[in-house]
Amino acid sequence: MTEIIKFELDQDGVALLTMDLPGKSMNIISAQLLDELESMVTRIAEDDAIKGAVIASGKVGSFVAGADLDMLLSWTDKLEDGTPEDLFNAAFRMNDLLRKMETCGKPIAAAINGLALGGGLEICLACHYRVVADNPKITLGFPEVMVGLLPGAGGTQRLPRLMGVQAALPFLLQGKNMNPKNALANNVVHEVAPLEEIIDKAKAWITGGGKAVQPWDVKRFKVPGGQGAFNPGIAQTFMGAQAMVQKETKGNYPAAVAILSCVYEGHQLPMDTAIRIESKYFATLLMGDVAPNMIRTLFVNKQAAEKGIRRPKDVPAMKTKKLGMLGAGMMGAGIAFVSAMAGIEVVLLDREQEFADKGKAYSEGLLAKRVKRKKMTQEKADGILALITPTTDYADLKGCDLIIEAVLEDVAVKADVTAKVEAVVGTDCIYASNTSTLPITELAKASRDENQFIGIHFFSPVDKMPLVEIIMGDKTNDLALAKALDYVKQIRKTPIVVNDSRGFYTSRCFSTYVMEALNMIAEGITPALIENSGSFAGMAVGPLAVGDEVSLELSYHVGQATKKALGDAYVVQPADGVVEKLYLELGRKGKKNGKGLYDYPEGGEKHLWPGLAEHFPAAENQPTSEEVTKRLLYRQAIEVIRCFEEGVFQAPEDADIGAIFGWGFAPWTGGPLSMVDTIGVKKFAAECDRLAQAYGAGFAVPKMLRDKAEKGENFYS
Repeated sequence: MTEIIKFELDQDGVALLTMDLPGKSMNIISAQLLDELESMVTRIAEDDAIKGAVIASGKVGSFVAGADLDMLLSWTDKLEDGTPEDLFNAAFRMNDLLRKMETCGKPIAAAINGLALGGGLEICLACHYRVVADNPKITLGFPEVMVGLLPGAGGTQRLPRLMGVQAALPFLLQGKNMNPKNALANNVVHEVAPLEEIIDKAKAWITGGGKAVQPWDVKRFKVPGGQGAFNPGIAQTFMGAQAMVQKETKGNYPAAVAILSCVYEGHQLPMDTAIRIESKYFATLLMGDVAPNMIRTLFVNKQAAEKGIRRPKDVPAMKTKKLGMLGAGMMGAGIAFVSAMAGIEVVLLDREQEFADKGKAYSEGLLAKRVKRKKMTQEKADGILALITPTTDYADLKGCDLIIEAVLEDVAVKADVTAKVEAVVGTDCIYASNTSTLPITELAKASRDENQFIGIHFFSPVDKMPLVEIIMGDKTNDLALAKALDYVKQIRKTPIVVNDSRGFYTSRCFSTYVMEALNMIAEGITPALIENSGSFAGMAVGPLAVGDEVSLELSYHVGQATKKALGDAYVVQPADGVVEKLYLELGRKGKKNGKGLYDYPEGGEKHLWPGLAEHFPAAENQPTSEEVTKRLLYRQAIEVIRCFEEGVFQAPEDADIGAIFGWGFAPWTGGPLSMVDTIGVKKFAAECDRLAQAYGAGFAVPKMLRDKAEKGENFYS
């Protein structure tokens, strides 16, 4: 008896295998699914009453979403309990199973009703015939490279054999998806049909004499577009692909190189040998650090955060129905847009109607683009826009169950609007501030109920940035936390929960990236070396470019506020002098006024300001790029550990998710704490001691790090 795959045999002798994982909205490839599929393949091959089979899904809009990533991570345990050969055997199991399926001697077809990604698409490609539903929203593809892996069940071998090496590489190297029309044109599927007909079409192919053989198993088969190391087109393709991979990955993502190797080696060999080569590279990636770290942070822990792992369990679910958005500037307008997109009624309030209307116009512009690109109907766009009411009247906030404030970063101004809002909203309304710098506990003092005051910190641009940082004040209660997390889930963002402190978590740690770069400017390290090192480290943007985006003006004012707050405890850095020179003396504010660490010529491309060399002359001896990279990454990681030590966050998962999705920390590391564990806590602490002696107290080893190094502990268990 099977639990996932339902078996039905019709009067024509065609078996229908329907995958339907209990309790889940999508099918994923688990160990149990593989067990059941293996038993089905054996039954199909051995039972003479079965003429062929159709594999389908019982999930609406989804065939198979891919492999269970927790299962893949569990395979790495085999290295602790066994040998690399054990890991290879685990990795090869699905490859071997799908090969048995396509050589079982019976015709097998796939009826693809919805998305088929990763291992789901690999199941389809191992079928002899593929029919996909005629729906342009269906996606088929191989996203494995996004988690540091490669398609490990024949994807790197079957896709090039179907569509040609050159055409297949973008789908393997970049994780690009295709819709049914693209898939048909690329020979990935054989037929596109109405959803209600795909199973019948698949059965008709079998009863009509469908052959149980794959093209690559036919004698004299040739890969479309050419094959072999000596084929001029293939040689040129791989020369260009290697250069492109190095440009895009900066050498940080071994999966891309492994994919190239799989395709290059495998497409020249028989399929039985080729899939073993693929599994060898797949197992090698799992044995490394990049893939396990990326899987853990970017998917397993991220999904846990989105499902509410930090949510108080005893508080009933609370959907936001009416949101009061205070401030219609860039942040307020963005928050209004993502909220309306989630079906939430929004009152967008500003001090002047012109400003409020401009805030709504922001949403109108974004929706118009979607309509123009045919991603949305005009009717739906009009409905979303109708949910936003721009106003200056606080009385319009009546009935709001959540308030988010994004007005001027001034305690007095925020206190004033808090009082005006609470005069009209109910006592059960949760009040949140989008501040990025002011302590939530301090702002909450202006509220009638500090328990229901919380921070909900978005990142700009709101419609594109996935992270939301939820900040607990000293008196914030579970009700407010649950409400904030439920709201973030509604708008489909990823939350992390942190405790109140100056700069909270993301702003505080992110600032060290820029400040360490400015420290190096003061030391005479060339700006190009600093920028390139940041880029090659895998950061989203170079630190000097980021400094301009944030604005040197803001950096100066935040620095002054921090000095005032910390008093004698404030440690002066060389970066302070760089900011004062550029902003106060030279009037260079950053990108906002077209001049900062970069110049921004009208109609031209930005470039590093040549005047930096005059004011901060280059030192005679320049460090290696490795040393600069280490300073940039380690300085951020040290600040993250200080936050952990101070209780700003409670779990390493929140730290790594916040770092990657909040300020663009190098994704290949899995996040700063994953990076420290990978380097080795003891080794990292020793290196920070060296850096502190050479470059200052910013690298001073926190007690938490020292203790873990002495005990041989990691941040992740």
